[in-house]
Amino acid sequence: MRRFVLALTLGLAAFSLPPAAHAEDDADVASERPAATLDSLFQDLRSQSNRSAARRVVRQIWGKWNDSGSATIDLLMGWAGEAMRADKSAVAEDMLTQVIVLQPDYAEGWNKRATLYYSKGDYGRSLADIERVLQLEPRHFGALSGLAAILQKTGEDRKALDVWKRVLAIYPANDQAQKAVIELEEELAGQAT
Repeated sequence: MRRFVLALTLGLAAFSLPPAAHAEDDADVASERPAATLDSLFQDLRSQSNRSAARRVVRQIWGKWNDSGSATIDLLMGWAGEAMRADKSAVAEDMLTQVIVLQPDYAEGWNKRATLYYSKGDYGRSLADIERVLQLEPRHFGALSGLAAILQKTGEDRKALDVWKRVLAIYPANDQAQKAVIELEEELAGQAT
C-alpha cells in the first residue's frame, strides 16, 4: 500500500497542489513581510504584547514552517490533513510517514504526525516525534505546547510548567500558555502547603 501511495503521489505531484487551508490569510501574510526570516519573525514575536499583532506574526511563522519546498511533500501534507479531519488516522499516518521518509529534515512532517499520535492518545510515539521536531526547530511553540499537554496528562505538572514557560519565552502573548502557567503555579503552590 505504501509503495502504491508513494507512486501515486509522485505521479500526481506535478499536476496537483494541496488545498490551501487559509488562502486569504496566506495572501495577507505574504504581503505583510515577504522577505522576513524565521529569526526576525521570532524576534518580532518575542516583542509582541498585543495578541492580534502576535497572531499575525505566528501566521507568518507557520507559513514558513509549512513551506516544504516540495510539491510532493505539500501534496502529502494536504492529504494527511484531509485524512485527519475525516478521522482516517491510518491513512494520515501513512501519508505523514511518507513525508518523513522523503524529507526527514522537514519539521512539520514530524509535528503533524506527533499531533496525530496525540489525538489518538499514543503519547509515547507523539513524544518521540516531538523530540525530533525540537531537534530540528527548538523554537517550535506548537511542539512545545504538545509536549506540555502530554506532561500534564501524565501527571508531570512541574515539568509541564517548565515547558509552558519555554513557550512563553518564545511567544509571550500565547493565551493557552499564559493560562496553563497560572493554573499550574496555583496548583503546585497548593500542593506545597
